Amino acid sequence: MNPEKVVFGFFIILSLTLNFGFVLGEIDNPIHHNVYELFAVVVVNLIATILKFGDRSQMGAVLLATSLVAILQLLAATLVWVMAVHVSGEGMNAIVTASIVSLSAGAMLANVISVVLLIIETVMLPLMAVFFARRTGAR
Repeated sequence: MNPEKVVFGFFIILSLTLNFGFVLGEIDNPIHHNVYELFAVVVVNLIATILKFGDRSQMGAVLLATSLVAILQLLAATLVWVMAVHVSGEGMNAIVTASIVSLSAGAMLANVISVVLLIIETVMLPLMAVFFARRTGAR
């Protein structure tokens, strides 16, 4: 077992589950969406993105792209929250909350794609090893 792969997988899956927890609930009800949970989602997604910078493969490039999309959408959601609460003084109403949750849901979709790609890569590695072993005649 490779500890680096464990940490990598842990943060990718954690970013998806935290994002799911934030998005879960009525889309326009501010009580169902906690600012600290959004902060945790942003931090864990940033860590997952940093971990993806080391992979130079095509799969690594796609994983990094999905992570950058998630970060962009989460930062946009955070910006909407900050503007509504601290700049305009409007506060968290149904429209603002729906915008924040919608942007976070987009980030969650990018995280789902990341997890699916990680699973595909994990399943394909042993299959490719068997395939190449049979082609070269090794057993």
